[in-house]
Amino acid sequence: MADPSAFPRRTSARVGRSDDSEQRRLGLPREEGVRVRYQTLDFRGLDLHIRSLRDRNQFSDPVGAAAAVGISSASWPMFGYLWDSGIVLADLMLDQPIEGLRFLEVGCGLALGSIVLSLRGADITATDQHPEASSFLEANVALNGGPPIPFRRAGWTEMHGGGGTFDVIIGSDVLYEQQHPEALSGLVARHAAPSAQVIIVDPGRRHIGSFVRLMTEYGWAADRSVAPSTAPLEGRSTGHLLRFER
Repeated sequence: MADPSAFPRRTSARVGRSDDSEQRRLGLPREEGVRVRYQTLDFRGLDLHIRSLRDRNQFSDPVGAAAAVGISSASWPMFGYLWDSGIVLADLMLDQPIEGLRFLEVGCGLALGSIVLSLRGADITATDQHPEASSFLEANVALNGGPPIPFRRAGWTEMHGGGGTFDVIIGSDVLYEQQHPEALSGLVARHAAPSAQVIIVDPGRRHIGSFVRLMTEYGWAADRSVAPSTAPLEGRSTGHLLRFER
């Protein structure tokens, strides 16, 4: 387990506040038309300060950037909500070996896993198709006093070779649409290093089987288990942990 005392000192954030006093104090940008909240999650002694959407009823797409990539008003807020699978992934990244490895988080949303890895000193790149994901990532990095995290805004089928290959590819709750298993396994095929690992936390979506089958066809050895529990979930179900290696 990582030693929490080794993490850089972070600016504290108010828990559960929905006003913008904290973002004004820190000089963070304000999203017009949406309400945000601040929470502090305790990961085994590491306090992770997270700025997220207040609820799943938020929407703001003034220039049509989200609509242009097929994101509807109903799905718009999903990137900025604090999902249990993302919390589990972040906890797992406390123990993940990082020395000499390149990491990629796919469908990062609030990118909790990326932030934990970055605070530990890992080489991590985050990617998401949502046009607002990068601004929330920057805000949360600032809240936690970490270094900038490289971000690439792109859909999985749009990523073809840019950024090179990665030793560890991670994601949480990224298999909720029928086309996701094929798109994600294809991205892994293009961007995984010859010897690599893929770690996916899934709440129990019905497309898990298709993804495991496709990854096996690409030559990956698969392991599927119950995801480990973590304190911030307060006893809620953790879902599935998928690990692939080659």
